[in-house]
Amino acid sequence: MRHGRYPLIVSFLLPPLVLYGIFVLSPYLQAFQISTTDWLGYSAQADPVGLANFRTLLHDGYVWNALKNNAILLALVPVLTIALGLFFATMLTMGGRKGRAGVSGVRGTSVYRLVYFFPQVLSVVIIALLWKEIYHPNSGLLNGALRALGLPAPTWLGDPRFAFWCVLAVMVWSNVGFYVVLFGAAMQAIPRDIYEAVLLDGASRAVMLRKITIPLLWDTVQVAWIYLAIAALDGFILVQLMTNGGPNFSSDVIGNRMYDTAFGSETKFGYASAIGVVMFFLTLSVAVLALRAARRDRIEHS
Repeated sequence: MRHGRYPLIVSFLLPPLVLYGIFVLSPYLQAFQISTTDWLGYSAQADPVGLANFRTLLHDGYVWNALKNNAILLALVPVLTIALGLFFATMLTMGGRKGRAGVSGVRGTSVYRLVYFFPQVLSVVIIALLWKEIYHPNSGLLNGALRALGLPAPTWLGDPRFAFWCVLAVMVWSNVGFYVVLFGAAMQAIPRDIYEAVLLDGASRAVMLRKITIPLLWDTVQVAWIYLAIAALDGFILVQLMTNGGPNFSSDVIGNRMYDTAFGSETKFGYASAIGVVMFFLTLSVAVLALRAARRDRIEHS
């Protein structure tokens, strides 16, 4: 401190910034540079090809198929997860008997929250392997229940009609518990006087959710949408472990396409880096657009 406040601040900030530059920014910059080469990953030779990888990408049907699946995930995963999160959080927070302004929760709320949150303590790898066994056509829990009811038992992950939707369902299941707890905590911060006044007017719980709860939680919902949108643009681990993009590329996503291009039989690291660059800008664009929309919405309501 004898040399002033700023040298001390710099001495604390400089090492983390250097580490961040080396281990985070540097790989991003290298990916941009590699995307303009024909590097195969395991050779010392990497000839520059300019934007040829990006021109090839524009006509790559497998990449467009993966992007289509990511677009479906982007449209459905945030909506379904937030809707289920709000529904369960509402039931836990104000789904019990009418009393104390009608916002008492159901019995055993803490137990239900623990059950809903449980997937969050599991690794994504464990979740993928767990549901892969549940979907197993012969020994899976799901088909066992269907056979017990006398219903047909399809090959869930082996059928192009079902594989992608099975992965989407697991993605929603693995995320919804966190947002149940998040929305529930936000609901408990809403003053009970507001609910009391609405109940005196004879409003139902559905009306309270639509007219009171969601508007007051709108900032939290917007943040949840941003995180879920970014997760929907990824989905690599679940897809890679459950279906590896199959069958017949029906469940492929852009992250899995990039991985297979880099580490598959062709090992096209340059082309895979170009896919990664596109994925980077797509994720960045979604995040920026969502933040700008949220900011505009706050300005209009202020």
